Amino acid sequence: MFHTLIHSPALETIFKLEHTYSMAVEDIVKQRDAALRKLQDKQAKEMERAVKNLDITHDDLHVNRLAAIHFENTQREESRWDNELRNLQDSQREEFHEWIKNLHEDMGNGVEGPVSRRIRALSESMPVEPEENVPDQPKMEESYTIHLGAQMKTMHNLRLMSIDVLDLGRHKPNREGGILIPQPQRLQTALSLYSTNLSGVVLMVDDRVSSYTGIKRDFATVCQQSTDFHFPDLETQLRVIHQGALRVNARRKDKKKLSGGDSSSSSGSESSRPTSLHEDGELTTNLRTGDFYVTRHSNLAECHIIFHLVSDDSLRSSDINSRHRCILALRNILKYAVQFDILSITLPLFLMYEMYEEMTIPWCIKRAELVFKCVKGFMMEMATWGGNESRTIQFVVPKGISDDLFSQLSSMLPQIFRMSRTVDLTHTATPKRK
Repeated sequence: MFHTLIHSPALETIFKLEHTYSMAVEDIVKQRDAALRKLQDKQAKEMERAVKNLDITHDDLHVNRLAAIHFENTQREESRWDNELRNLQDSQREEFHEWIKNLHEDMGNGVEGPVSRRIRALSESMPVEPEENVPDQPKMEESYTIHLGAQMKTMHNLRLMSIDVLDLGRHKPNREGGILIPQPQRLQTALSLYSTNLSGVVLMVDDRVSSYTGIKRDFATVCQQSTDFHFPDLETQLRVIHQGALRVNARRKDKKKLSGGDSSSSSGSESSRPTSLHEDGELTTNLRTGDFYVTRHSNLAECHIIFHLVSDDSLRSSDINSRHRCILALRNILKYAVQFDILSITLPLFLMYEMYEEMTIPWCIKRAELVFKCVKGFMMEMATWGGNESRTIQFVVPKGISDDLFSQLSSMLPQIFRMSRTVDLTHTATPKRK
C-alpha cells in the first residue's frame, strides 16, 4: 500500500504528513535536551560548592551522597522524557498507518480527496520557524566506474568520501518560503524502501549490544530525530538482538565443550578471544570481534540497513592482514547484501571512523591498500553468490583528513581496480579510398 502511494501523486502528501510528525518529535527532543542541560548545570554548581566546602561544612560521605542523588535525578529525568517521546512516537505510528489506509482509498478515484486536503492543512498549520542559513561544508569526494569479471563483466560504482558517516542518517525537513522541500537523498530512500535497491552502512561498534556509548549513542540520537513508521524503533530491535546474542553464545559454549577448546585464533586478531563468558563461566551477551548485527530503518536520510560490526583496538595496529576478523566480516556483509538486494554499501576505508595519533600517512596508505584489495576480491566473488547487478561501494575516510592524503587514496583506486574507459572511435574508422 505504501509502495503504491509513494510512487503516485500522493508522494507529496505523504512527505507533508511525515514532515508534520517529525516537527513534533523535534520539538520534544529540543525540550528534553534543554531540560537535561539545565539539570546538569544546576548539579554542577551544587557539586562545585560541595567540593569547595569539603572539610568545612561537607565531608566525603556528604559529597558521595550528593553524587548519588544527582545520578538518580538525572536517570529519573531521562526516563520521564524517554517515556514522553516513546508515547508520542507510538501514537504517531498508529495515526500514520490510519492516514495511509485512508489516503489509499482517497487516491483510488485518481483525484485529490478530503484526506489529502486535511493532511495539507495539517502540514500548513505547523508554525514556520525562521530558516537557519547554515552553509554546507565542502566535502571531498571522488567517484569511479569499474568493470569486474573475466568473461561476464559487471559494472560497479566506487566512491571515496571524506564525511561524518552519521550524516548519511541525518535529515532535516526544511521549508523554503513556507513550502516543504524534501531532500533529494531522503526522497530516493523513501522511493526504494520496498524495492530491490536498498542501501546499507557499516558502523564499527564495541562488543556490547547497546546504544549507550560512542558512535552507538550518536547513532541512537540520529534515529530519535523522527519516528520510524515501518520498522520497530532502535531500542526494540536491540532488545531482540540482545536475546539472539545469548543464544549464539550458548551455541558457542556448547561447541567449545565438544571441541575441547577454541580454534578461532587464526583470524589475525590477537584480541579476538571469546567474550561470550564471564570469568565464572556465566553466559554474556558480548559479541566477538568480527560479529555483526543488522538493524532496519525507514527514517534515515540515505540508508535502510545498518550493519553494526564489532571491532576492537587491534584495528589500530598497522600489522593486521586479510585474515583479520573484521576483514572477513566485510566479506560476510557483502554476501548478505547480495542475498537481500542491498545494492549500495558504505564502509570505513580505515576500518574506523576516527583518526588516532598512530594513523600516520604510511599507516593510512597501507590500511587503504589492504581494504581496497580485499573488497575487490570479495566483489569478484559476488558472481558466485548470484550477485550480477551493478553495485555502489562507498569508502568513507574520517572527516578532516588532509587534501594530500585524500589525493593519494584517490589515486590508488585506478591502480587496484579496472577503470571503465570510453573508447575513441574517431581514429579507428576505415580510411576512404581515393
